Amino acid sequence: MTRFEALETISVRVPVGDCRLDGDLTVSTDSIGLVLFAHGSGSSRFSPRNRFVAHAFDRHGFATLLIDLLTPEEDEVDRATASLRFDIDLLAARLVGIVDWLREQPETASLPIGLFGASTGGGAALVAAADRPHSIAAVVSRGGRPDLAGHALPRVTAPTLLIVGSLDTQVLAMNRAAMARMHGPAALEIIEGASHLFEEPGALSEVAEVAADWFHTHFRHWTTAAAG
Repeated sequence: MTRFEALETISVRVPVGDCRLDGDLTVSTDSIGLVLFAHGSGSSRFSPRNRFVAHAFDRHGFATLLIDLLTPEEDEVDRATASLRFDIDLLAARLVGIVDWLREQPETASLPIGLFGASTGGGAALVAAADRPHSIAAVVSRGGRPDLAGHALPRVTAPTLLIVGSLDTQVLAMNRAAMARMHGPAALEIIEGASHLFEEPGALSEVAEVAADWFHTHFRHWTTAAAG
């Protein structure tokens, strides 16, 4: 990797196990933290909603990593069978591998890392946070499925924000039930008038701002604790 003087995006290929995962890393020398995106069902690093949020995070001074959690071959299988998008253990293991890789790169090793999960990616992000409690500063789930984290929920110690649209009633109920099982710091933010994909005018911008505030707060806490 190359050291950057200004915000710049590069293509990366992250080795995780016996595969290589393609991603887009945006980072600068003065980034105050890094947000790793965990995409939802059938999505990829090209998700327009997550790219919109990532651009908002860039403006807040965060480095971002948008990355495919499946290889092209796996993605082809998943598009035909939808068999891998709900394999939370696989997706979480990929996230853990990416976090470990970020901790080894000079440009990102010292940055607090946050996970931003959408849909099924929310469940995978929570499992990864439970598996790497000393590496994850905060988690945000957008319209996520934290219920899919199952047995990992009580082990999540990273401060977690669950963002759900008020019209997404089924997922809202799942989030409330999952939050009740979490022992670490957790909060629920309901975006009024928003549905599952936050397609309503201004809804996704509100998600980005609420999430950025959460990451700002907990990145500061992480940095202060590390300095102490």
